[in-house]
Amino acid sequence: MKLEILNGHLVDPANEIDQAADIFMADGKVVAVHKPPSAWEAEHTINAAGKLVLPGLVELSASLRQPGQEHKATIRTETRAAAAGGITSLACLPTTSPVVDSPAEVELIEQLSQDSGHCKVHVIGALTKGLKGENLSEMAALKATGCVGVTNVLLPLKSPLVLRRAMEYASSQGLTVFTYPIDHHLANNGCVHEGLTGLRLGLPGIPAAAETAALAFHLALIEELSVRTHFCHLSTSRAVNMIARARRDHLPVSADASILHLFLTDHDLQDFDGLCHNLPPYRTQQDRDGLRKGLQDGALSAICADHQPHEIEAKLAPFQSTEPGSSTLESLLPLVLQLVDEGVLGLKEAVRRVTQQPAEILGIAAGELSVGRQADACVVDPGLNWTLSNETLLSRGKNTPLLGRQFKGRVTHTILGGKLVFQLGPE
Repeated sequence: MKLEILNGHLVDPANEIDQAADIFMADGKVVAVHKPPSAWEAEHTINAAGKLVLPGLVELSASLRQPGQEHKATIRTETRAAAAGGITSLACLPTTSPVVDSPAEVELIEQLSQDSGHCKVHVIGALTKGLKGENLSEMAALKATGCVGVTNVLLPLKSPLVLRRAMEYASSQGLTVFTYPIDHHLANNGCVHEGLTGLRLGLPGIPAAAETAALAFHLALIEELSVRTHFCHLSTSRAVNMIARARRDHLPVSADASILHLFLTDHDLQDFDGLCHNLPPYRTQQDRDGLRKGLQDGALSAICADHQPHEIEAKLAPFQSTEPGSSTLESLLPLVLQLVDEGVLGLKEAVRRVTQQPAEILGIAAGELSVGRQADACVVDPGLNWTLSNETLLSRGKNTPLLGRQFKGRVTHTILGGKLVFQLGPE
């Protein structure tokens, strides 16, 4: 298909473009920007007047639940939700059943995502077999099958030596280790930030030191082994400062914050609402502001959705017994635009944090609209007001603390490989 997007405001940070521009796509690639190729005749035209045109968003952390947890979500439902959120590439976690620790599971996920056709899925494999923290996974085989990295997610390792050996193996294969810094002994099965709010609610807390102690330990190994490491979902201002120092020391590290941690704090925990149960927990206003500052000064390279869909029953138990995590793919971009409205980031830098830089962390060819690159893009109406509700969410997981919230800015079109995969209402 020959497709053109006309009259829009193109924001493509990878190419330092932030201006009115037309874009032309054919055979799944971007073939021209500004002026059409010679003898051009489009088969489909999108009039983007008054709208933003962005590279397709790149998501660093999504639980797609399939195989084995289809009662929560499927690859088809969640990649459809991703397309509605302007996301054209996402990295999925190995927390399925069975765990993604062998080529068979990687191939199954890739096949299911191709059959869905809404979004490209890149697999992050398990660091240890079964995510049990004891024996290393076959990282060479995972890399050969297309995994972009390895992780043990939030599950503990048996010993520091296992982590060292895993880092050495990952480094030998050129794999990035995706690390969730938490000291499980200090966390001690807590479920909220250790502070006055948790004390008032009578809920066990997770101290900030559970994050910073684990981060310091990992940084010590990284300094010795030089293994490429990405730290996922930082939640404390102290951790951001530690990453900033590590980057000044030229360690091969990067870090992100989840979009909800950039807005919510422990003060948002009201009435023991399980929809606010998250790991890491929402922390103080000072921590939230520290995360925002980390985005401004570059300590945090990316913003992620941290998408974790659950069936509604998973959030109906007493707070401590509910399953942590939120459904966030469709609220990622509106909240990023809100960061722009609040003056936290300029538009181009905000878009960079959800396109170019996540793509660089994953090592994939995405997040830009250069001529010759795959035509992944989204069109956004920045002035469109809408309400997040069970009816507007396409994700099977309706578990978000933002239900009922009004947003400004919504994706109207998503293009994957030059093909229109989502359109909001009639053209």
